[in-house]
Amino acid sequence: MQLNSIEKKLTDIAINWAGGLHHAKKSEASGFCYINDIVLAILELLKYHQRVLYIDIDIHHGDGVEEAFYTTDRVMTVSFHKFGEYFPGTGDLRDIGAGRGKYYAVNFPLRDGIDDDSYETIFKPVMTKVMESYQPNAVVLQCGADSLTGDRLGCFNLTLKGHGKCVEFMKGFNLPLLLVGGGGYTIRNVARAWTYETAIALNQEIPNELPYNDYFEYYGPDFKLHISPSNMPNQNNTDYLDKIKVKLFDNLRMLPHVPGVQMQPIPDDAMDVDRVVDEDKDSDPDKRISQLQTDRRVTDERELSDSEDEDGDNRRDQTNFKRKASSDAVNGTTVTPITKVTEPTVVVPSNTEQTNENGSTNENPPAESETIITTTTTTIAEEITKTTPAEGEGDASAAPTEPAVDGMDTSQTS
Repeated sequence: MQLNSIEKKLTDIAINWAGGLHHAKKSEASGFCYINDIVLAILELLKYHQRVLYIDIDIHHGDGVEEAFYTTDRVMTVSFHKFGEYFPGTGDLRDIGAGRGKYYAVNFPLRDGIDDDSYETIFKPVMTKVMESYQPNAVVLQCGADSLTGDRLGCFNLTLKGHGKCVEFMKGFNLPLLLVGGGGYTIRNVARAWTYETAIALNQEIPNELPYNDYFEYYGPDFKLHISPSNMPNQNNTDYLDKIKVKLFDNLRMLPHVPGVQMQPIPDDAMDVDRVVDEDKDSDPDKRISQLQTDRRVTDERELSDSEDEDGDNRRDQTNFKRKASSDAVNGTTVTPITKVTEPTVVVPSNTEQTNENGSTNENPPAESETIITTTTTTIAEEITKTTPAEGEGDASAAPTEPAVDGMDTSQTS
């Protein structure tokens, strides 16, 4: 819903703190990420915007997003991350893209302990040059909180103010902005960071004193919004950061021009909730609906399953949910006919008594004329169901016996 508002320029900023799963690949889960919501969001934005800029301030390299758009010039990916014997091991300075996407992948590898001041000296100049060179129409900012100080898996020394300055800086370009979450393994600091950055997006000042709530004790011992940096050393000296910046600026100067897109029809949105709701609201039961609306109501039969069939690999039942035939009751037993199989015959010899002229009777062997009783069987889920005649419709001697394996009963009745 929020993404649709950004696409159609109905809102300036959309937020999805539950997203930001930047490690997932097209056919591979990775780094606690099973689906890459960022890639899906950017694909939707590309339907309405010629160029989309993706920025990643998570401590880990955004490898899944970079890989998805590595060969296109319609998406530029910029990642500031820890590099060197650290997951996922990608994001080298020399990873710049390929094909039409060459120089559209920007990676700033960092070392342990970077603080607010050092981060600001690299983020603002690099992003200013990117905005000048690329001129995107929309921005996606991944705000992973594992780059904060004190994170269980992180090794940076950023505070909420240093992290939030990235959001504030990109917000100042007045472009459609999508904010997503990401990593973060010290939960109390994750909540602090995204609360603070939501306030930045809304231009709201919030106090440093935390209000009392059900989780108040988690924020001790100071019970404040903002956190203090640790005393870990900053291994990112000025010379190292300047060399990386110079190299990145050289790569950005290699961009041939601002890429454009040929005009073409805009494909349908992946999920246009508003249109579906409006169509359902205005639908007239006496009016014929379009084929498009009919297709939206079709459920793939493979999505249905019966829980009793969940054993081993046969987790789906392909027949039970397809039964549409009505049920008939015979002698208190419900029989659902589905398919007529065959009509096996039961041969009952006719034992007739002939009277001679002398008045004696001769019992002749079975004549060629025989009484044929036919029975019809039905199958239910590949099983043959036998039914018996109802009461009052004949005695047991007149009932046909169960056919043999070959379908022919050879027994005789007297």
